[in-house]
Amino acid sequence: MSLPLAEPLKPQLARSAKELPAGEGWCYEPKWDGFRTIVFRDGDDVRLQSRNGRPMNRYFPEVIEQVLSLPGRRLVLDGEIVVEVDGVQEFDLLSQRIHPAASRVERLARETPAGYVAFDLLAEDDEALLALPYVERRERLRTVVADGHGPLDLTPATSDPEAAGVWLTGDSEGVIAKEASAPYLPGERTGMLKIKRVRTADCVVAAFRFGKAEGTVGSLILGLYDDEDHLREVGHTSGFKASEKRELLARLEPYRTHERGSGEPSRWKSDEELVWEGLRPELVVEIAFDHITGQRIRHGARFLRWREDKSPRECRIDQLRG
Repeated sequence: MSLPLAEPLKPQLARSAKELPAGEGWCYEPKWDGFRTIVFRDGDDVRLQSRNGRPMNRYFPEVIEQVLSLPGRRLVLDGEIVVEVDGVQEFDLLSQRIHPAASRVERLARETPAGYVAFDLLAEDDEALLALPYVERRERLRTVVADGHGPLDLTPATSDPEAAGVWLTGDSEGVIAKEASAPYLPGERTGMLKIKRVRTADCVVAAFRFGKAEGTVGSLILGLYDDEDHLREVGHTSGFKASEKRELLARLEPYRTHERGSGEPSRWKSDEELVWEGLRPELVVEIAFDHITGQRIRHGARFLRWREDKSPRECRIDQLRG
């Protein structure tokens, strides 16, 4: 390739924030739940690079075809590969594409095709654009990836914080706020903020895992009732203080069934850490979470409070899509 930017190229990153920044100097985009990917195109040669610099071509052949549909023949784009089903981003389906079997990748590409959402233009023809302000790069990007230029999507953008607030509701993942005058700084957390959509749910405490210290609780396993009234495991909550871990065991004692089981093997946890002990489904907690995969909370949820006023049967799985 003879592009003005060479691979691997580190993407610019965002710092976490709790609220949307206000002021005329900010622009806002929706946060996507996919694989951050930098695209290099030089004629018919297209290369997809992951956030950590790894090649992604073999996993997303349909994205390569999307890039080749663009009229611009020499480009470097920053964006995200996503899989959407009925308007909902499905990270679990996306993750299934990272598989060594080409036949499986080809089948999934047909059944649940991925798409590329572009949110920055880093180079065009022989010109590197990193030093330009975000608003100028955005305008250049809009002329490259727009309606009628094939199946690639251009991420929405607004300078109105009230309009951006919509991306903190519904099925959205949150907001990326960008300084209008900021250059693109590869690998640095400057000029960008990410504000995740934080959701809450009331969940049944279906089981628990012991902590590493004797007489303590390590995590609570959470459940929600589905449409068939089956209690389904949806995630866990942990991160309790040392004193709370001991108090938790006393609180759970009256509900213990002494039924034991083990979670799926994990490279990150020992077999002992995967062992759980069942509880009668009578306790309800309110938790906060930001990401879901399918009908599971992808990362550990944050414990907020006990809900003695809430019936376990009121804890329905549709909260994850609310």
